[in-house]
Amino acid sequence: MNKSELIDAVAERAELSKAAVNKAIDAMTEVITAVISKGNPVALIGFGTFKSVNRAARTGKNPKTGAVLKIAAKAVPKFTAGAGLKAAVAGKKPVAKKAAPAKKPAAKPAAKKPAAKKK
Repeated sequence: MNKSELIDAVAERAELSKAAVNKAIDAMTEVITAVISKGNPVALIGFGTFKSVNRAARTGKNPKTGAVLKIAAKAVPKFTAGAGLKAAVAGKKPVAKKAAPAKKPAAKPAAKKPAAKKK
């Protein structure tokens, strides 16, 4: 699926115009790019996390000549899929989180009955 097909699909599902969806997707990618370029992660619960990781310097080989090359250290973007996305791709239902047990209300002291009036 390319960007225009994604825009069409989102516009149909969200019942929005294609122009509005295009602006939203462009804004989302710009924000994610800006945030991870500063070293901060972007976590979309159930979908995944975008983050920047540092790759160490290493040596490599030119496949054509066999010459040894020095590859500099650099920061690269990384995406880690969330549990919901992993489950959807695997064809399984996403694992539902167990709901925390409901707290029992504190016991109220017994209300005193008003004393009967004497005649």
